[in-house]
Amino acid sequence: MSRRTAASDGPFAADPLDRTAVGAVALVTLFTVALATSQLTAAKVLALPLPVGLPVVGAEVLLPGAALAYALTFLASDCYAELYGRRATQVVVNVAFLANFLVLALVWSTLAAPGVDPDVSAAFDTALGPATNVVAGSLLAYLVSQNWDVFVFHAIRDRTGEGMLWLRNLASTTTSQALDTAIFVGVAFYAAPIALGVGDPLPGSALLALGAGQYLLKLGIAVLDTPVVYLVVGAVRR
Repeated sequence: MSRRTAASDGPFAADPLDRTAVGAVALVTLFTVALATSQLTAAKVLALPLPVGLPVVGAEVLLPGAALAYALTFLASDCYAELYGRRATQVVVNVAFLANFLVLALVWSTLAAPGVDPDVSAAFDTALGPATNVVAGSLLAYLVSQNWDVFVFHAIRDRTGEGMLWLRNLASTTTSQALDTAIFVGVAFYAAPIALGVGDPLPGSALLALGAGQYLLKLGIAVLDTPVVYLVVGAVRR
């Protein structure tokens, strides 16, 4: 096989169905698709009713529409970290952070372009035009929490080896999601409105309820995704 042919085939040169190569592409794709989706769905605030009222949270959980999509990025990054290592995962996380700006630039350029139907244009502005404070909060939260997730995951793995995958998945995801929630809510709904003059900052009780509700859901997703991490890692390694 010529050098040119091997290079063009990349990691699939030896076997087009190689599990390691397919797994890497699939997980990076899941990560980037979920991240881009979270940017596009962040503007809608969801109100999920609870069967019983909870202290601080109340009778419903308030969270951005991006919550589920964003949670999938932690699932993908933990699987990728387990299979391909810390440095490779940090590359994925930080390159994807830069890709956030490409998504925002493409969305904003579309919103800025003149439209034929003013009603459709207004609908696009409402649905896809995230507020400046939400963008600032989500980008900072992403940068800190995703890198923390990778750090904690591998700090535990260095001590446990390949065993106790459940521990590093839960510990890394629950702590990074706590950071993500605190930074996002604090910046988007308190610090940015004060610093940038965009909207009004929420009172402390509202910030606490919003943060607690979001983290409650994220904590549940972190517990539920642990078996999925085992399935994905096992399927690639088999």
